[in-house]
Amino acid sequence: MKNIYPLQFEPILKDRIWGGEKLKTVLSKPIESSTVGESWELSTVEGDVSVVANGELKGISLMKLIDEAPNEILGTAVYERFGKQFPLLFKYLDAREDLSIQVHPNDALAKERHNSFGKTEMWYIMQADDDARIIVGFKEKSNADEYVENLKNKSLLSILDDVKVKSGDVFFLETGTVHAIGAGLVVAEIQQTSDITYRIYDFDRVDAQGNGRELHIDLALDAINYDKVDTYKQYDKIVNQSNPVVDCPYFTTNFVPLDGAISVEKSAESFTVYMCVEGSFELDYNGVKYSYKKGDTVLIPAAIKTFVLSGKASILEIYIS
Repeated sequence: MKNIYPLQFEPILKDRIWGGEKLKTVLSKPIESSTVGESWELSTVEGDVSVVANGELKGISLMKLIDEAPNEILGTAVYERFGKQFPLLFKYLDAREDLSIQVHPNDALAKERHNSFGKTEMWYIMQADDDARIIVGFKEKSNADEYVENLKNKSLLSILDDVKVKSGDVFFLETGTVHAIGAGLVVAEIQQTSDITYRIYDFDRVDAQGNGRELHIDLALDAINYDKVDTYKQYDKIVNQSNPVVDCPYFTTNFVPLDGAISVEKSAESFTVYMCVEGSFELDYNGVKYSYKKGDTVLIPAAIKTFVLSGKASILEIYIS
């Protein structure tokens, strides 16, 4: 393989019924539609595989890079655990309207039904309109009978927890958590590599042809965690340090408030991903400087073990530990 360096990828843009234009106006994504809901930044989901956008590897898919140099790209420990699978999916979302209320199955259920990973995920709120909110879990411990009854009566919202949010808030959603991103939010999302979603309520929306979106009510019944859950994550914001935010079996996420310069040293066991959620920064590797701004995502291959970050930015740092 040619020389490995920090990699950016072409965004995979997704039109959604609930999408808008903030991925362009807030994050400078090259969108032309007025209903783009998602920018997939790093993906190996079948049919949506990321392609390198910078440098001499431009035009090569992430899957091909991993196939040719799994230890160098993924890291020794990640390759040993996952083989040549890229285990995470990174996105930015723009919710002009409420997303559907949905749930994701755990690993066992997803494997059995779809031969897929489950979908544990976290949200970092990048921008929030006044009174924007999310739905996460139940207000009180529930059960399948109560859930089905409220679903039938169109009163599901009355038993779900509704949380007002602001920029900088983080929520960690384990599989089985009923959830929805509310209108007026731009979100950075980190999740397991999976596109398995059970949609359980879509606010009775219909498309231009008068058709409602497909619901997965029966599939969701076994996937839902009916307990009350605590999804909000508090974290420190110590400048020029990696402040722990989420540490789970699937990924570790730190918050880095950069103001100046910091030297980074890491092992070759895992790749690292940086998502720039505010400001801009440079990464100096082997005497070459790479520049990033708000809305950019960069993959640091595992073979890159030392570099310098400089600038004034808020950065999410993600790896597998």
